[in-house]
This record gives sequence, structure tokens and C-alpha cells, in this order.
Amino acid sequence: MGNCPAVGVDAGTGQGPELVLRGRTADAATRAACGQDSPPAAGETVIRIPARMVKQIRKTCDAAEAVGARL
Repeated sequence: MGNCPAVGVDAGTGQGPELVLRGRTADAATRAACGQDSPPAAGETVIRIPARMVKQIRKTCDAAEAVGARL
């Protein structure tokens, strides 16, 4: 994945395929603002993904759906 924001598919989970996203950890103010709407569950965090990755995320969503259809 290198040393930059990335997205991939993990098809080997017990719950079906999942997207794996890597981005910058959001600052405390952003995490607090997001937590007001929906507090994160244990093991969750807020990350930032650059908007330039929208196309890559769409392709990865399509790949995850294709893997799920074969399960």
C-alpha cells in the first residue's frame, strides 16, 4: 500500500468482504464533531481520506461487491 492513503478489499472476514481504508488520523476537534452525531464504537476511529481518492474508492466498492456475489 505504500506510505499514502489507500483503500483495499479484505474478502477473508467472517462477515463478508470489508473495505480497508488507510488515511490520516483525524484531529481531536474533528473526532469530537463526528462523535456528536454518532459516537464511535470500541475499536473505531475517525480518519481523513483525500477527495482525490473517490474514484479509487468507487472501484474498490465494485470489487467488494463482486467478491461478495461469489461468496
